[in-house]
Amino acid sequence: MLDMMKMMGKIKEAQEKMKKIKDELDNIELKSESGAGLVSVHINGKKEILSINIDKSILDEKEMLQDLVVAATNKALNDIDIKIKEHMKEKTGDILPNIPGFDMGNLFK
Repeated sequence: MLDMMKMMGKIKEAQEKMKKIKDELDNIELKSESGAGLVSVHINGKKEILSINIDKSILDEKEMLQDLVVAATNKALNDIDIKIKEHMKEKTGDILPNIPGFDMGNLFK
């Protein structure tokens, strides 16, 4: 019975640590650019776009503008995935095993 109580305590401890890690992810932010900085996208760890900045010199070029916004957004999403995975690996090394093919970045969507 004592072993079961220890195990339940460890599970609760792990849940609390995972919640703390999730809260930390909410504070991760980064910016990605396309077109040599003509378009930049600011994103957070919840994969929410915080802002998009567009250089006024390309406002009249609709197709290029669309392409650059898509490219910057896709780069931001890819970059934040990498940053989330690195953060999760760093913070959960002693909680979750490194299982090939297991994407911890999808745990908090």
